Amino acid sequence: MPFQPDFTSDAFFRDPAASIAALRAEGPLIKTRFPIVGRVWITTTYETTAAVLKDGATFTLRKEGGAVAGLSWWVPRSFAVLANNMLTMDEPDHARLRGIVDEAFRRRAVLDMEPHIRAIADRLADDLFAEGSPADLVQRYARILPLSVISELLGLPTEDRPKFIAWANSMSQLRSAFSLLRMIGSVRKMRRYFEERLRIAREQGGEGLIAELVQVEKERGRISADEMVSMIFLLLAAGSETTTHLISGSVYELLKDPARRDWLAADWGRVGLAVEEFLRFVSPVQFSKPRYVRRDIELDGVQLRKGDRVMVMIAAANLDSQAHDHPGRMDLERRPNRHISFGTGIHFCLGHQLARIEAACALQALFTRWPRLQLAVDPSQIHWRGRPGIRSIAKLPVVAGN
Repeated sequence: MPFQPDFTSDAFFRDPAASIAALRAEGPLIKTRFPIVGRVWITTTYETTAAVLKDGATFTLRKEGGAVAGLSWWVPRSFAVLANNMLTMDEPDHARLRGIVDEAFRRRAVLDMEPHIRAIADRLADDLFAEGSPADLVQRYARILPLSVISELLGLPTEDRPKFIAWANSMSQLRSAFSLLRMIGSVRKMRRYFEERLRIAREQGGEGLIAELVQVEKERGRISADEMVSMIFLLLAAGSETTTHLISGSVYELLKDPARRDWLAADWGRVGLAVEEFLRFVSPVQFSKPRYVRRDIELDGVQLRKGDRVMVMIAAANLDSQAHDHPGRMDLERRPNRHISFGTGIHFCLGHQLARIEAACALQALFTRWPRLQLAVDPSQIHWRGRPGIRSIAKLPVVAGN
């Protein structure tokens, strides 16, 4: 009988390598059931994962009629509008939308932001135990830093950040069709909020990417009103959610083995390499969006039919011994590091530089301020949210240490 892991279980998130090894033993491409999506082929090797991501001509994010591959017919329109973004688009629409915001995320622009990002991280680190000890590092630190950065980049008011945190917490509960439907109210509030911010920018102008989108809107044909709403949602959600889990997952790995924490803190020149290894080993994004197969094709000995759906398993690619030496071992000095956590091909993550800098600043600020930081509970007491496809620690209680 084929191995069928529970992609929402704590056991799977605690030790993805064990389930991935069992899946890979059945082949580089296997058919399984994924929560919300349903029956789908998933990749289990680095090469197969990269092949699917790079071949947009064969593996499309849209049905022939234009519907998003991962959305079922029953999904409410509010979800559909927000999901209709460049992350779920093929060419040429993907390039059209990405080109509008690409400049803000270029390496030089992001590097210019680094001192400010570090200042935010320092301030948050100072306040970590302001409401008592132990503190939940996820809610007190890892979630707030990337949300603060991306909301500033968008030009959203500081006083509205509690709303973003509440929405982010709501989105993290997504694990089934039922929980998706329970989120309808939150999603509608988000959409109305983004529409209101766009209205204000149209009337009053302002700073940030939202004001820039409004300027682009005046150039007819480049972006529609619904696309602007989905763009803001994507940047706010994708620009904060996965980095939240990268930061919390990295801190967890360091605190499980304080010798690693001390090794990194002894020379912060190592932090860039360490972040790359956390990206590979923690793999906050475990799966890609579903893709449709455009034509009958044989892939790694498996016959795929037109209309089949495929999801690449990024976590499996990152733990493949054909691409990484001793992949089950975390090596903070790993070179080369061929992780695929930001994807590859045309959908290579727009915010990869920003995520790297945020993670580096977060770790350095945290352990500079609290060099003896410790877990407040045994590692066995740490649990993950049951959201399929995202590896997210639910709570990470920490104490200052001695």
